[in-house]
Amino acid sequence: MSTQKIKEKLREFGLTSLAVDNATSVFILTAMIFLFGLRSYNSMPKEQYPDASFPTVYINTPYFGNSAAEIENLISRPIEKEIQSITGLKNLQSTSMQDYSVITAEFNTDLEMEDALRKVKDAIDRAKSELPNDLDQDPLVLEVNTAEIPIMTINMSGQFSMDQLRTYAEFMEDKIEEIDEVSGVNIKGALEREVRIDVDLHKMQALQVTFNDLENAIASENMNMSAGEIINNDFRRAVRVMGQFEDVDEIRNVIVKSENQRPIYLKNIANTTYGFQDRTSYARSGSSPVVSLDVIKRKGENLLDASDKIKALVEETRVNLPESLNISIFNDQSVYTRNEVSNLENSIISGIILVVLVLLFFLGLRNAMFVGLAIPLSMLTAIMWLSLTGVTMNMVVLFALILALGLLVDNAIVVVENIYRYMQLGYNGRDAAKYATGEVALPIIASTATTLAAFVPLAFWPGLMGEFMKYLPITLIIVL
Repeated sequence: MSTQKIKEKLREFGLTSLAVDNATSVFILTAMIFLFGLRSYNSMPKEQYPDASFPTVYINTPYFGNSAAEIENLISRPIEKEIQSITGLKNLQSTSMQDYSVITAEFNTDLEMEDALRKVKDAIDRAKSELPNDLDQDPLVLEVNTAEIPIMTINMSGQFSMDQLRTYAEFMEDKIEEIDEVSGVNIKGALEREVRIDVDLHKMQALQVTFNDLENAIASENMNMSAGEIINNDFRRAVRVMGQFEDVDEIRNVIVKSENQRPIYLKNIANTTYGFQDRTSYARSGSSPVVSLDVIKRKGENLLDASDKIKALVEETRVNLPESLNISIFNDQSVYTRNEVSNLENSIISGIILVVLVLLFFLGLRNAMFVGLAIPLSMLTAIMWLSLTGVTMNMVVLFALILALGLLVDNAIVVVENIYRYMQLGYNGRDAAKYATGEVALPIIASTATTLAAFVPLAFWPGLMGEFMKYLPITLIIVL
């Protein structure tokens, strides 16, 4: 820096000076940012919520027929003892109630969710030796993951039986699961079928039949088993004995016990019916029963593309279903995401128009266009950076970009106005761009980064990258 510059307390910003001294490279870089930024914006996955998993694991264990005290001693304490030995555990809580145990394990945020799940499952495996042998099912390990939130719910209703509605729902489920962006479909509201056997205790006592006799007879009759292999004409064929029940009458005719060549059939001591499990909830649309399908998107896929494909598939599938079947979609997250993306686009376009119109009366058309150019260039730079780092376009990112948009406009005006002031003082365009930007660059970057980091942590990178990149076209065009 020369002696004259030191006396006038002039300073330069390295990035601005580099841009001014390499005009051709900056023009090419600006064109690449526009092209690749637009491509990244179109291909970037868009969804309602960011893919985030909370470092919390839930262990649910049902053990029916036991009090809360027994659940605590037999289930909760053995599992807690093993989980407490896991490194990275932050907090451990358990709730023991009638027939059920719920354990909540909270881990440090620096521990990967996959590692936490693996360690919890290993701890449960070690605790199984201390758990009761007659558990109906193993402890269930669950995690909180926003990717498992359904992106939409499809309701199917009409004057049909529950069996018919379930058949239509399963048909729709198979079709939707063929879409690449969909990871799974959960059917809700459909009643599960079950075979109910109501025994007559007095008849059982009179015939000296026990519950073990019933259980063993039904279990031994309802099975498929291998019968070995046979060789016929040099071909080896597997032989299987098919013995599973196909209808309720086969269950009624099961021989429970036979004494003195007098077989005792199940129908002699019990009433067997084929019905539904007990209802735990009711869902209706108007006066008709409802079966719902919760559609879960595959992690990292585009929510808008998945929603469009699902809706198109539903319309195509209507042809193969009864006309009286009502199919409706609600809780569609793509509606909110589409609105947020539209708000971002409108904010960018309206911001450019308003800034150019307002500054046109104070700084002239040329300077107004420079400020307007900084808005799309900064946004596309941030979007391109987010796309390269694997971040999806979600409500957090959209809010961060909209927040950064207002700051970018103000800061661009400050830079352009300061350059304009230096040129009025007699500096040429090249020097004015270097000294004016160097005077305000660091304060603007610091204030913007601090503001974005305070309100939206994820907005830090988009705002900061945008601040750096907007100096390139502004200073270069002013010089030229």
